Amino acid sequence: QVQLVESGGGLVQAGGSLRLSCAASGLTFTNYHMAWFRQAPGKEREFVAAINRSGTMTYYSDSVKGRFTVSRYNARNTVYLQMNSLKPEDTAVYYCAAARVGIPTPQKADYDYWGQGTQVTVSS
Repeated sequence: QVQLVESGGGLVQAGGSLRLSCAASGLTFTNYHMAWFRQAPGKEREFVAAINRSGTMTYYSDSVKGRFTVSRYNARNTVYLQMNSLKPEDTAVYYCAAARVGIPTPQKADYDYWGQGTQVTVSS
């Protein structure tokens, strides 16, 4: 049974930082590209960042480029999202996702497994 479990969310002031973690189990982690998406109330779930199987290539949405960093530690089956210079508009539930085939993409439909999400709230 595949499980993706996010942690590290919380309440932070604008300009602050948080690091999200996503621990994977039940799959061969190195066979999967990993990504982070987020969903704000009343909005569609949107792509945030992705990293390829080996961790050598990363991809970001324009809205977080330069502020967020995605990384992975394959020996621990974990992917991270370091979020700096947080803004109120970053407030959302953040989800990690895993994709077996192809290359990392920003398309939700390309991902096979999803976590339950972790809430990030940025106050102004």
